[in-house]
Amino acid sequence: MDSNANQNRHGQTARKGYYGKFGGQFVAEALMNTLTELDEAFEEAIRDPGFMEEYGYYLRQYVGRETPLYFAKRLSEAYGTKIYLKREDLNHTGAHKINNVIGQILLARRMGKKKVIAETGAGQHGVAAATGAALFDMECTVYMGEEDMKRQALNVLRMEMLGASVVCVRSGSNTLKDATNEAIRAWAERAEDTFYVIGSAVGPYPYPKIVKEFQSVISREAKRQFYEAEKRLPDVVMACVGGGSNSIGMFAEFLSEQSVELIGVEAAGRGIETGEHAAAMAQGEIGTLHGMKSYLLQDEDGNIKLAHSISAGLDYPGVGPEHAYLRDAKRAEYVSVTDREAMDALLTLCRLEGIIPAIESAHALAYAMKKAKTMKKEEAMIVCLSGRGDKDVHTISEYRNKEEFA
Repeated sequence: MDSNANQNRHGQTARKGYYGKFGGQFVAEALMNTLTELDEAFEEAIRDPGFMEEYGYYLRQYVGRETPLYFAKRLSEAYGTKIYLKREDLNHTGAHKINNVIGQILLARRMGKKKVIAETGAGQHGVAAATGAALFDMECTVYMGEEDMKRQALNVLRMEMLGASVVCVRSGSNTLKDATNEAIRAWAERAEDTFYVIGSAVGPYPYPKIVKEFQSVISREAKRQFYEAEKRLPDVVMACVGGGSNSIGMFAEFLSEQSVELIGVEAAGRGIETGEHAAAMAQGEIGTLHGMKSYLLQDEDGNIKLAHSISAGLDYPGVGPEHAYLRDAKRAEYVSVTDREAMDALLTLCRLEGIIPAIESAHALAYAMKKAKTMKKEEAMIVCLSGRGDKDVHTISEYRNKEEFA
């Protein structure tokens, strides 16, 4: 594997489009020119001060950045070390997804595209895409699995209110993987006038690079904010991992800081031992899915296994290629927590800090509570609170009812 020393600022090695042996462009020949066009347009855009100034303007004046780095005093007292929360839940639309969407839709407009398509699981990326499309007067179609549409009915309504068409996907597990399959098929047919806004750090190159660039605002702010508060670097930085967009954004500015421990938290679902989970790093094998080579949940014949998580946003059978690279390079550690642990952590944050987090974010909180018990009182961690929990109230209610009568 290529060494860290040979990486460029996007974490890629000298082999373009790859993070070590992960990444690449495993797509139909018809999309290769589209990806080349996208790569060239993106590289040109991020070197254009005018583009970046406009992007920064919308992050500040529309999204509401910068988000606070909140010292969770009662949570810290309860678990014995300093816990800071990067409050991405306070962004417009309620999650980190809007950071990336604004960047990609500005890029789409720059490329002359009139329509956008997106995939979504938890619905937050779909809402962000619909929001950005409304803002910039673009037609928007969002692909969403039937199961996720039931779990996230509130977000479906929000997308429709914003003018997007939500396409119900009834195939496979009826979740994020299948929605992504359909979005890629549609993109291959309509790429001439349509831009595919990918929501996570997955897909064919250059998408993992694009998503990291636009989400790195999370760690740029957090690094400076933490230094202002503590006059040093944090000991631990942690985030949940599905495909990996909030986590790669949270890790980005700390990758070169070897003293900072990076931890990604996957969904163990009903338990790794049950096989009903979404922990690609724990039990995945290297394969290709959605245009990339990475760790995937698959059987011995290479067929993709069904993933399970109580959180729609982590219910994905793979992980972004840079995360796979960081795991193998031992720069980041990847762990997993169960549905029950995540829900317990969610309710704990509600009661100790008056914050209702997304179930996805609660996975990171659950492991943070475990990790805190191994740390010293004067040490400190940053946890990315990637989204708010309004969208999850029905799932939370069902969970509580089941637990009450269990």
